Amino acid sequence: MKIGTPKEVESGEARVAMTPDSAKQLQKLGYDCMIESGAGAAAGFADALYKEAGVEVVEGADALWQGADVIAKVRPPTKAEAQKLDAGKLLISFFYPAQNEELMKQSADQGASVIAMDMVPRISRAQKMDALSSMANIAGYRAVIEAGNNFGRFFTGQVTAAGKVPPAKVLIVGAGVAGLAAIGTSTSLGAITYAFDVRPEVAEQVESMGAEFVYLDFDEEQQDGSASGGYASVSSPEFREAQLAKFRELAPEMDIVITTALIPNREAPELWTKDMVEAMKPGSVIVDLAAEKGGNCKLTVKDEKIVTDNGVTIIGYTDFPSRMATQSSTLYATNIRHMMTDLTPEKDGQVNHDMEDDVIRGATIAHAKEVTFPPPPPKVQAIAAKPKEKAKELTPEEKRAQEIAAFKAQTKSQVTLIAIGAVLVLAVGLVAPASFMQHFIVFILSVFIGFQVIWNVAHSLHTPLMAVTNAISSIIILGALIQIGSSSILITLLAALGIFMASINIFGGFLVTRRMLAMFQKS
Repeated sequence: MKIGTPKEVESGEARVAMTPDSAKQLQKLGYDCMIESGAGAAAGFADALYKEAGVEVVEGADALWQGADVIAKVRPPTKAEAQKLDAGKLLISFFYPAQNEELMKQSADQGASVIAMDMVPRISRAQKMDALSSMANIAGYRAVIEAGNNFGRFFTGQVTAAGKVPPAKVLIVGAGVAGLAAIGTSTSLGAITYAFDVRPEVAEQVESMGAEFVYLDFDEEQQDGSASGGYASVSSPEFREAQLAKFRELAPEMDIVITTALIPNREAPELWTKDMVEAMKPGSVIVDLAAEKGGNCKLTVKDEKIVTDNGVTIIGYTDFPSRMATQSSTLYATNIRHMMTDLTPEKDGQVNHDMEDDVIRGATIAHAKEVTFPPPPPKVQAIAAKPKEKAKELTPEEKRAQEIAAFKAQTKSQVTLIAIGAVLVLAVGLVAPASFMQHFIVFILSVFIGFQVIWNVAHSLHTPLMAVTNAISSIIILGALIQIGSSSILITLLAALGIFMASINIFGGFLVTRRMLAMFQKS
């Protein structure tokens, strides 16, 4: 089968879904690779590089769509492109099925299969195919660079002979993949970075990256804004008001604000209002990464950069990944390659569209002339979401009966073991001398008592118990001390060695016990 990548037709799109390196990996899976002439030029990949990698370079999009069995591209197909999807062809691209229902139905009616890279489920096994995260990572990084390009000062503070320069203060709203990338870039440039997110578990990640997490004065129970797939959920009206109040407090102090808050299949929530923009200092910069969905800032204009009356620059570009086309194409092509690896388990150059596979099923929106969107939840999530059956509450009589039955079973097993042990000891006593039996019985009783003692100790205390047991068992040091005065050099040497080893047991055992027990003590 042949995998083909056409040139992106959307104006300004510089990314490409196949790179020379990814083509080499696809060929190892048994596929032949095709690319439209000039498709990778804007991303820095000339046709000559593809030819060196063994890729067939074809002239014109029609020839590529006709000759390829699998079409890999970046942007969703246009109506004209979707019409070229014949029965049996597979399209892999961003698709946004909730917004493109007509195209999705058209593709299904034509008998084509469609895998939407934006629908890859967010489970551990699918991270290598998560193109949304790959692009969000680049967008977060580029947002800081774009902000710095429009900001009139250093990010880091400096003290020079010409004067003191204060560090820039940067606020990141939303600490998802894009937000964390922006935090990492901002802190590495030396800015004082603040971050906010509705998900409480994000605070630890933010602080580990050197930023300060913004907490709200919120009287209700802690708002948990987590939703499935690692996304944020819709906040309550009370929480939203507390959130906006905090942002109004921070607005006059911030030099740069980067907003990344998006909720799947919804318009972007408005988090930075007009009065907040007016409260910011002249020369401040707002980068709105949610501009494609309406923007988190009230004044954002999609795909444009504007300057407000009070001198605040608001950037609403939606093509941040495309502005770093080489890096974006490399990551996206790797995501495609991993998807093809899952689709080709035998590495025989044949697509095996296994709808039982969580990742493939989740990303597939059209297959076998049927629309398969929306997908069912992944099996792992479905199992986790399944309500657990509550244990039946027992009456006092039933509890008493259970306790008696358990006691009888335990007593029976103990009596059986003791009886077997007694028979074995009797059998040994019939053939062993009396002097041996005296020591053997003491040994058996010691083992029995030791087992009973350790068996009834809590698991958390096993380590200190064994440590102090080591210390006590080093009573053998007494024998070594007695023998160290022997006239035999060999015995003296062995006794000294025994004292040394027993000393390690004694001091080490008590030391470990002391440290372990200290862990259970309140300071």
